[in-house]
Amino acid sequence: MGVYLKYKFLTGLGVPGSWVIHDVYGLDDEILSMVPKPVGSVILLYPFTDKGEEFKNKQEEELEAAGQEVSEKVYFMKQFVGNACGTVALIHAIANNQDKIDLDGGALKDFLDKTASMNPEDRGHALESDEGISKAHEESAQEGQTEAPDRETELNEHFVTFVEVDGTLYELDGRRKFPINHGSTSADTLLQDAAKVCRQFMDRDPEESRFAIVALTGTE
Repeated sequence: MGVYLKYKFLTGLGVPGSWVIHDVYGLDDEILSMVPKPVGSVILLYPFTDKGEEFKNKQEEELEAAGQEVSEKVYFMKQFVGNACGTVALIHAIANNQDKIDLDGGALKDFLDKTASMNPEDRGHALESDEGISKAHEESAQEGQTEAPDRETELNEHFVTFVEVDGTLYELDGRRKFPINHGSTSADTLLQDAAKVCRQFMDRDPEESRFAIVALTGTE
């Protein structure tokens, strides 16, 4: 899933080595049971398609009309930096697990402290000028990992993050207007509940194969 989710980038951001990215090879219960616990977040890579974009726009319109509950504890940011969806996905994954992940002093902790009281738009703009995260990104790429695309490169895939906050499953996507509330979940069932939503993404585009799922997991 590219340079964004590699070990070097995580440690460069100050994430302790006890938290790592694990591939999720399938969505059935037996394969999900093989993913180490605890699971802090789930990240889905999915392709841009007309069907997906139509669903996204319709869903947002319906939620704007009907309303939804979103905890004030959810850390959500908009994406303004071109082709930074992997970085935004990781920020969403870690920022909403700060009670579990003891960040070392580093670029990400500094960024989260600086943006804690900001709104989603201001957080997104803050990332545009954040040198610490950019430096960690560049150093990770220089370690021989896949080079990240520049801001002008047109991509056909996107990252979205699923987290549990106050017993609710949230979908966090910097391209969206707001977090998406997917109902009740728990720290123990986050992976299974997020997998159900990932399956919905896949079912909307059954001809597509460009999906990949990883989980941010820790050692207790």
